[in-house]
Amino acid sequence: MSDLVEKSRAGSPAESNSPAAAPSPAEELPVAGPPAVVPREDFDALRAERDDLLNSLVRLQADFENYRKRIERDRAAEHYRAVGAAIEPILPVLDDFERALETHRDPGYEKFRAGFDLIYRRLWAALSKLGLKRIESEGRQFDPHEHQAVERVESREHPDGVVLAELAAGYKFHDRVLRPAMVRVAVHPPAPRNDA
Repeated sequence: MSDLVEKSRAGSPAESNSPAAAPSPAEELPVAGPPAVVPREDFDALRAERDDLLNSLVRLQADFENYRKRIERDRAAEHYRAVGAAIEPILPVLDDFERALETHRDPGYEKFRAGFDLIYRRLWAALSKLGLKRIESEGRQFDPHEHQAVERVESREHPDGVVLAELAAGYKFHDRVLRPAMVRVAVHPPAPRNDA
């Protein structure tokens, strides 16, 4: 009988589930005692491990940022290569336009020439918007990265290595040479030998 009395004092299971009977969260938490004492060696080891982990995190973040920048550079470079590859076959068409405009100076062809000139200017404007630039050659110093010497002319009137004439235009696309300019270059003649 004493068990029944104890059960009635404690309450039935239905009553223990009621909100009023539930203990509050503050009552469930154990009371914190004084902080635990950690030996100095363990503390120093934990601090060193934490510092290593922070350094690793910083290095990983820097590596990821460098990777992201490299991927963006590679993506942009690939875009420029693709557009450059698309422009390259059009360069002979530009040359043909220039030759056609130079050839027909007859007044009878003036309307034909005006239409041709309009098409040429529009094509050139579209290509230059994409980043195509003509390589300036005449009167400049020969640059093997931008020029292809087709002819060498001995001359003392011009400085050695100066481009005298441009035989075919050269083009750059975003500082990358698509086609070097074909040029005629001045060279000083060799000094006469005095073999006595």
